[in-house]
Amino acid sequence: MTAPTAAPARRTRATLAITAAIVVVLLIAFFIFAGLYADVLWYRQLGYLPVLTTEWLTIASLFVIGFIGMAVPVYVSIQLAYRLRPVYAKLTAQLDRYQQVIEPLRRIVMLGIPAVIGLFAAVSAATRWQPVLLFLHGGATRQTDPQFHLNTGFYLFQLPVLHGLAGYISAVLVISILAAVATSYLYGAIRVAGREVRVSRAARVQIAVTFAVFLVVQACSLFLDQFLTLVEPSSGDRFIGAGYADVHAVIPSRLILAAITLLVAALFVVTALIGRWRLPLIGTALLIVASVIIGSIYPWIVQNLQVNPSVQTFEKPFFSRAIAGTRDAYGLAKVVPTTYNAKTTTQPGQLKTDADTTESIRIIDPNIIEPTFSQFQQFKQYYAFKSGSLDVDRYQIDGKSQDTVVATREVNLGGLGASRTAFGDAFVYTHGYGLVAAYGNQRASNGAPVFVESNIPQSGKLGTFQPRIYFGEQSPTYSVVGAPPGTKPLELDYPVNAKSAESGTTATTFNADGAGEGGPSVGSTFNRLIYALKFQSDQILLSNAVNAKSQILYDRDPADRVQKVAPYLTLDKDPYPSIVQGRLVWIVDGYTTSSSYPYSDEQDLAADTSVAAAQENPAYAGNDVNYIRNSVKATVDAYSGKVTLYAWDDTDPVLQAWQRTFPTTLRPLSDMSAQLMSHVRYPEDLFRVQRSILARYHVTDPSSWFLQDDTWSTPPDPTKGTTAGLQPPYYLTMQMPGQSKPAFSLFTSYIPNQTVTNARNNLTGYLAVDADAGSTKGVKAQDYGNLRLLTLPKGSSVSGPGQVQNDFNTDTTVASAKRLLSGGDAQVVPGNLLTLPVGGGLLYVEPLYVRSNGSTQYLLLRKVLVAFGDKIAFEDTLDEALNSLFNGNSGAATGDSPVATTPPSTGKTTSPSTGAPSAALTQALADAKDALADRQAAYAKNDLVAAAQADKRLQTALQDAENAAG
Repeated sequence: MTAPTAAPARRTRATLAITAAIVVVLLIAFFIFAGLYADVLWYRQLGYLPVLTTEWLTIASLFVIGFIGMAVPVYVSIQLAYRLRPVYAKLTAQLDRYQQVIEPLRRIVMLGIPAVIGLFAAVSAATRWQPVLLFLHGGATRQTDPQFHLNTGFYLFQLPVLHGLAGYISAVLVISILAAVATSYLYGAIRVAGREVRVSRAARVQIAVTFAVFLVVQACSLFLDQFLTLVEPSSGDRFIGAGYADVHAVIPSRLILAAITLLVAALFVVTALIGRWRLPLIGTALLIVASVIIGSIYPWIVQNLQVNPSVQTFEKPFFSRAIAGTRDAYGLAKVVPTTYNAKTTTQPGQLKTDADTTESIRIIDPNIIEPTFSQFQQFKQYYAFKSGSLDVDRYQIDGKSQDTVVATREVNLGGLGASRTAFGDAFVYTHGYGLVAAYGNQRASNGAPVFVESNIPQSGKLGTFQPRIYFGEQSPTYSVVGAPPGTKPLELDYPVNAKSAESGTTATTFNADGAGEGGPSVGSTFNRLIYALKFQSDQILLSNAVNAKSQILYDRDPADRVQKVAPYLTLDKDPYPSIVQGRLVWIVDGYTTSSSYPYSDEQDLAADTSVAAAQENPAYAGNDVNYIRNSVKATVDAYSGKVTLYAWDDTDPVLQAWQRTFPTTLRPLSDMSAQLMSHVRYPEDLFRVQRSILARYHVTDPSSWFLQDDTWSTPPDPTKGTTAGLQPPYYLTMQMPGQSKPAFSLFTSYIPNQTVTNARNNLTGYLAVDADAGSTKGVKAQDYGNLRLLTLPKGSSVSGPGQVQNDFNTDTTVASAKRLLSGGDAQVVPGNLLTLPVGGGLLYVEPLYVRSNGSTQYLLLRKVLVAFGDKIAFEDTLDEALNSLFNGNSGAATGDSPVATTPPSTGKTTSPSTGAPSAALTQALADAKDALADRQAAYAKNDLVAAAQADKRLQTALQDAENAAG
């Protein structure tokens, strides 16, 4: 009775195991389906579903082609070797045992091995979907290479795929040969008896023909390799592209080897016909010897015995090619250096002709001022500003363009602490509120920024706009929003009175469901289940707050949204917010890049664009390029999430290829509104790459370029200490020498490229780009993107940023004042060190902030350091510092003259009284005048204690004057 009882038990366990396996497979399949279906909903909601379907179809097609292209030839090779095996072959005992082991699994092995190898090949092929689409849609460019005179489009679009295809086919043939040899040996078609190897006729034909095809492919690959010399390091490793040895030795040798390879392939075909292996084996040996002699030794001899002893003689024309190719690939072909004979002496009124520039000098440092913004404008713990650097933009204020430091007040779920709940995360705290903007060139009397737009509800001078931020850089992972009309709002909108202790709030309901707006619907149970699985949230599935009109917002970071709808772009790491036509939008710069431009130097985007080199997370890890264009400007609506892509550089051949691939996704430049154009700026990451290239490639003379006798480098940021990264470029409205009027610009400086400790790091160059695109609908300003490079004479003694910072730090008056400012429980923090070509020389400006060491820390601007030539000045305001620097009168006003006295929390300026001043006001102004005179006299005597006392009296008098004025 035991056996019959055991059999049903085994069948029951087998049934349960099969059922469990089916359930697991179904669950896995459903999870995969849920992820894919969620992607379809997201792209369809934004109006970019063709991007997803094109990407998926291309990946799927390449996967299938890659699988079939590998698996089928390998399978056929194994099957041919098996079916054509000798029937009565005498096997060794060892082979006989191998057959006994393999034979029961033969069919599985013969199908499984090709399938597994095919899967690896399929995955590898699928990852190449972008190059394949460029291959299919790429066109001609306006340039040709200087060696083969081929259109550069061949290198950008065709060559990478052709070379990859040759490698793929080679791998298929190698594996097929190995599979055929292994199968033939296992089944007796190849027998080894001592030193004798016997090969059956069928195996001989199969292996010889496959080898012949392999060698033909290798000949094609060698032919293509000659073109690769233009996008690879030269034999001398001095530049990218073919040098003298490459042109006169490497390229001819590859063509010779390709011809020899074809001859050897023909010998293998002969072997397949007549059965003699001696000729192809000898041919293969000669091919290997020729590869060593012709392909390696001969180019080495030319390079080391002919070129290296007389590099300039042989390589000079190729240096010129590298210089021209690199400058063209990075958009620098039109940059012409201008000699700037900078003055180092000062005299009264020297800045009179630069008054517009000095008035715009930014004393609010966006890289460190965020804690102050938070202190005055955060208001509630569930709000936060972007940690780290803020953004610089410009607005028309009172009829004049004004540089501003801007930040968005976004929702911060982490600030809720213990009161945070899953329901609140999903339905209540859904969005941030408001843009905060401060004048870049002004400070309040207490050293705080002067806000031009601030508060909750929004108030200021930037006009009426939608302040709610559902899509931002710090938005929650997901939020469920929306409801039918008449439903009580759930979403917290903003505090009733943000500046009081009242705890009341207003509520709102997200209302954006137009084309490309909002998020996918979760009104149906099925969609709720899909997103509950995606985000592992029971709130989405079970909460009664979800209704028929509910939408789910996710992938809310502006850069992430643009990257998903334009996966071919490399994005600038710093999206910035702007008010455009009553909407708060994020502006994102997109780059098209390549690593296949002939004769162009490679750059690591991670190294060139990271703010502080090794200290910052790089924006583009491991992304080496040798061609870049700012081809796309994108906007993301902060309220609706709508993504709009504009073709900013429609002459870029790479962008043109992607436009043909995704014809409905990009809008023309002519669609950009005038307001949007007025906020577009030259992107910082592109400028960083270009300044890195120009550090060496500003030299166009090939001999000087080779000797590197005038190479530059970007100075380290002198305000960050010895471990700092490179000094970042800065946005500023200024007038460069040769410009007719000031323009919003981005600038950087250069020092000599020296590795010697304590080298003299004087200023050698100054680079600025016109970053203002104008304010005309769909038309770029004529000078937008114009790079102006000033070079200082080699005998110049103008100090570089590091030297100026050293002068600031070692000056006894400045050092004493710093000790006074940092006395007690405070710390002095230097702001950005700006360099401006004004007054016929170079002016340095550095604001000094003070912050408490206590639990509440934020920065207040207390002093301004300036330098011109060998002279420095140190005063409370930039206006005073410039007057002191230029012998009592700089000749120009600044943005902080007089210091604004507006309380920073309001962002409004006090209108002057039209009546006669009161006695209290007159007395307060007189006291302020006396205190100011006493402070200046104390500084002249180097009496810092008396200066501090006079400064305190001055602040008291100014406050009394403000109170008296009402």
